[in-house]
Amino acid sequence: MSNLARDSRRLLARVLDVLMPQDCLLCGEPAGPDGLCTDCCSELPRRPPTACPVCALPGLNGGPCAQCLREPPHYDATLALFDYAFPVDRLVHGLKYGHQLSVARYLAQELCAVGSEFARRADLLVPMPLHARRLADRGFNQAVEIARLLARASGLPMELARVKRVRDTPAQATLDREERLRSPRGAFDCDLVLAGARVLVVDDVMTTGATLDELARCLKRQGAGWVGNLVVARTPMPG
Repeated sequence: MSNLARDSRRLLARVLDVLMPQDCLLCGEPAGPDGLCTDCCSELPRRPPTACPVCALPGLNGGPCAQCLREPPHYDATLALFDYAFPVDRLVHGLKYGHQLSVARYLAQELCAVGSEFARRADLLVPMPLHARRLADRGFNQAVEIARLLARASGLPMELARVKRVRDTPAQATLDREERLRSPRGAFDCDLVLAGARVLVVDDVMTTGATLDELARCLKRQGAGWVGNLVVARTPMPG
């Protein structure tokens, strides 16, 4: 398929996504512009309020988990909206690989509702970067699509150009746990002088946290004073 044909198909998919009536992406019943019906929205597996405030895994009464106390990551806080489990995994897959941009609108609205207080801690919003090769292949960065509404709602500036993914690492789903922990090393570059700035990173799925940890390390090397993660979904217990 030529680049023109591929780009035309992606453009048509986006136009139809906005203009055509939609059925619920999960159950097929009539849905509003967000692509999910009310019943399915209410049944999504939300993260418990007692999750570790650092990594968003199960904690003790809302306090840091044992792993974060023993080996603190480079990031300082994480707020996750859902468990990465059925049917949230279907939503994320539909967004990333099915160009269902209505899902991005729904997820962004939910993050705004839950994460507005969290966002007020930050000075700058950074969507998780995609490598240029993967961005060209996919046509969009799902983290950017989710972050746009949050940036507008919070008034935070969003950095899209000066925090880059310079190494195209394999998809985390294809790796075992040890490979996932090693894979992101050296994957990012940042030419911002952050000088104590508080940076909020937006991403779709947090698995082991290794990619977010490596990005936080890069940002702190440039002087960030605090790095928090606002993510759609967290793997309950990464394997």
